[in-house]
Amino acid sequence: MFPRPAFPGEARRAAASGRSRSRPRGGGGGTVLLPSMLMFGVILASSGLLLMIEKGILAEVKPPPLHPAAGELSRRGGGSGEEEEAGGELEREVLRDVRNRTIRAVCGQRAMPRSVWELPAGQRRTVLRHLLVSDKYRFLYCYVPKVACSNWKRILKVLDGALESVDVKLKMDHKSDLVFLGDMKPDEISYRLKNYYKFVFVRNPMERLLSAYRNKFGEIKEYQQKYGVEIVRRYRKNGGNSAGDDVTFSEFLRYLLDEEAERMNEHWMPIYNLCQPCAVRYDFIGSYERLNADANYVLERVQSPSFVRFPERQPWYKPVTAETLHYYLCNTQRRLIKELLPKYILDFSLFAYPLPNITSEFCRQ
Repeated sequence: MFPRPAFPGEARRAAASGRSRSRPRGGGGGTVLLPSMLMFGVILASSGLLLMIEKGILAEVKPPPLHPAAGELSRRGGGSGEEEEAGGELEREVLRDVRNRTIRAVCGQRAMPRSVWELPAGQRRTVLRHLLVSDKYRFLYCYVPKVACSNWKRILKVLDGALESVDVKLKMDHKSDLVFLGDMKPDEISYRLKNYYKFVFVRNPMERLLSAYRNKFGEIKEYQQKYGVEIVRRYRKNGGNSAGDDVTFSEFLRYLLDEEAERMNEHWMPIYNLCQPCAVRYDFIGSYERLNADANYVLERVQSPSFVRFPERQPWYKPVTAETLHYYLCNTQRRLIKELLPKYILDFSLFAYPLPNITSEFCRQ
């Protein structure tokens, strides 16, 4: 049985015991946002999400899926197109309602930021650096690495005229021909935050971490050298000779445990820290699990030209399947996963993702 999430009293004790690991660097007594376990207590106070977690994970009773499993949308059949469309719309509305109620409950707390100007400088820089601007179509998109952000950047470049088509074969330049909100003046930032359509896409936190791990440490030499070598040296006995290309998933999770969320690389920084959904009121939160449908909804909403469509998945892309995630989670020490959850608990809770099931019964399947 997965252990019961900490209630507020337990959360305070857990936060106190972990201060040596997550104490912010530097002096000053500025606003301390998100001691994760304390906020988890706030989230648990909203009974709807607690009930979902209790029934779906703790009692090992699977609730109706708010997020379809990878590939499920394309496999569905046996029914008219109208029935499928109506069912998909109903699922989307239920998911949107759960997210909106949870975000209101959490972001309505007195200590939470109401705008980007209430954030500490470092957190404000992070979110403004991840908000991409389309002045022509009057929208802001908060990009989250490992949640199809390269394809969204392609779309932005096409809408701006920098690319002829989303199908152009070239390596994505993640900086050029893109407009970042953080490069604008304060009054320009405030105007766009108030008047533009704002959206973000999210993904199951553990699936996103696994995707980042496999991609960055299995394929990208720069990450192997910059992060992998240090991770192995730090967490493996006699690991000084590693080239950084053999980091295990457990070593990666141990590294994340010791990292401050606000100082993490963007590919594994929590979505909450990247996009600040309390300080920025997003009009739409899309799901990686229903990417095409949600992307088409956004494109229609911003009135993009009909020829602009969301790109097809590249043939070389290796998706994280439910089976792959099951394998990695069930072959990782449960203690590591349970200790890591507080760092990503707002991503699970605000965006209505179930906590990972690592019970013995589940892992025997």
